[in-house]
Amino acid sequence: MAGLKLLVVSTPMGPLGQGLGGGVELTLEAVLESLHRRGHALSLVAAEGSQLPSTPLQNCWLEPGVPQPSWQHQQRSAPVQIPADGLLPRFWQRAMAEQQPFDVVLNLGYDWLPLWLTPQFQTPLCHLVSMGSVGEAMDGVIAAIAKDFPSQLAFHTASQAADFQLSSPPTLLANGFDFSRYSFNPDPQPCLGWVGRIAPEKGLEDAAQVAAAKQWPLRVWGLKEDAAYAAAVEASVPAGTIEWRGFLPTEQLQRELGQCAVMLNTPKWNEAFGNVVVEAMACGVPVVAYRRGGPGELIEDGLTGYGVPPDQPEALVQQLPAALALDRLACRAQAERRFGLDAFGARLEAWLQQPG
Repeated sequence: MAGLKLLVVSTPMGPLGQGLGGGVELTLEAVLESLHRRGHALSLVAAEGSQLPSTPLQNCWLEPGVPQPSWQHQQRSAPVQIPADGLLPRFWQRAMAEQQPFDVVLNLGYDWLPLWLTPQFQTPLCHLVSMGSVGEAMDGVIAAIAKDFPSQLAFHTASQAADFQLSSPPTLLANGFDFSRYSFNPDPQPCLGWVGRIAPEKGLEDAAQVAAAKQWPLRVWGLKEDAAYAAAVEASVPAGTIEWRGFLPTEQLQRELGQCAVMLNTPKWNEAFGNVVVEAMACGVPVVAYRRGGPGELIEDGLTGYGVPPDQPEALVQQLPAALALDRLACRAQAERRFGLDAFGARLEAWLQQPG
């Protein structure tokens, strides 16, 4: 099969490499690298000031503008917002102007505008939806695209897709990870790990309770999006329980994360996927997590970790001994079979060949 010419449009939440785009930044890297390895020609639209992935690009358009606010932090009834001088319209002006030579345009942003533009594009415009249901306007436009252009819509997990009114069974892609970037660590330290944006919907306070009960330190990596919340969580447990490690690039994160005996994942909302769960497994670190949203679909009990009922920190504590006894090498191997770049690239390619 001849390779596709693909234009990938990044998240308009800010420049790549600063953590502003959350898990979408990692997804973008995986999309580019997995498709490059399969012989496809790739171009990118992203924000000015981005740290670009190492994958070779045919073209790269870097646009100036004001970052787009996240739907995640709006009321469900909130109207569609587009800031003056916004990155979002700049990205899509560029994509519309440059679409002609491409076989497919792939949108990675969770935004109303590109979904609404789908029927206006001459080139098939595909969307990898990165979150579950967080707003009525987004729910409506996703349902409309699912009805009229079902082959141009994909999701990460079944639980994420179940948030929306879909007219046919969803395309599920999971996500992809370059396991060569993650070092296996067979000799963990007596500490727990937690990775994510420091914000209430991520549930850090529950992980802190588990660490306090275990009397082990909890190493926390991620952007402090809500400083007041972070301070409140720290004050809720004995001094020294939480060790703040900041937002780190993948190379440094995996080196430190691999030192943890177990990673905790405690979302309070329906996570679409849960990149950090697989990143931990890639280092050989078993994960004990709430069975809520995407993370609940990623963990295989007794092999890569354990799932427990949501919002029950005591259940997390009870599963720690079993998680500590798991084979860390088997944990990594199983995660690579499911989420390595080869597997992800095959799923992506099969989807992107459908439209048009």
